[in-house]
Amino acid sequence: MSSQSTLDRVTVRGLDHDRAISPLVGVLALLAVTVALATIVAAGASTLSVDSPGPSAAFDLAVDGSESSITIDHVAGETIDVETLSITVAVDGTELADQPPVPFVGASGFDGTPDGPFNAEAGQQWRSGTAAGFSVADTNSPTLERGDTVTVSLAVDGASIATLETVAE
Repeated sequence: MSSQSTLDRVTVRGLDHDRAISPLVGVLALLAVTVALATIVAAGASTLSVDSPGPSAAFDLAVDGSESSITIDHVAGETIDVETLSITVAVDGTELADQPPVPFVGASGFDGTPDGPFNAEAGQQWRSGTAAGFSVADTNSPTLERGDTVTVSLAVDGASIATLETVAE
C-alpha cells in the first residue's frame, strides 16, 4: 500500500504543478492585455481636446437677389459677440471670393456699410430680436441674383453655431 500511496502523491503533485502553470500564463496574458489597453486609452485621451460649444441661438435668413443684400435675423437664444463671429457665404454652392469680415465698414467685395451689429460702429453684441445685414458687390464672385441658393454659415471662435440656406427672392 505504501507504493500506491507514493504513486498517488506524485500524480497529484504532477497535476497540481501542470495546473499551476495555466493560471500563471493566464494572469500574465491578462496583465499584458490590460497594460496594452491602458496605453492605447491614455494615448487616445491625450489627443482629445474638449472644445466648448458655441452659443446657442436661432436665426432667419433673407436674401434679396435684385439688391444683392443678405439679412440675418437673430430670433432667439444667447447673445453673440460679433468680434468672435465669422461668416461664410456661398452662392449656389460656391463660396464668395471675398467673405464679410464682421464687424466691418467698407470691406472689399461689399457695397456700403453693413446693418446692425455687423457694422463696426455698432455695439459688439448681437442680441435676440436684432437683424444684421450687408450687400454683396457686383465685383465679388460669384454674383448674387434672384433664384440663387444662398448658404450662410455662422461660427463663433471656429465652432459652428448655424448654417442657414434660402433662395434669393
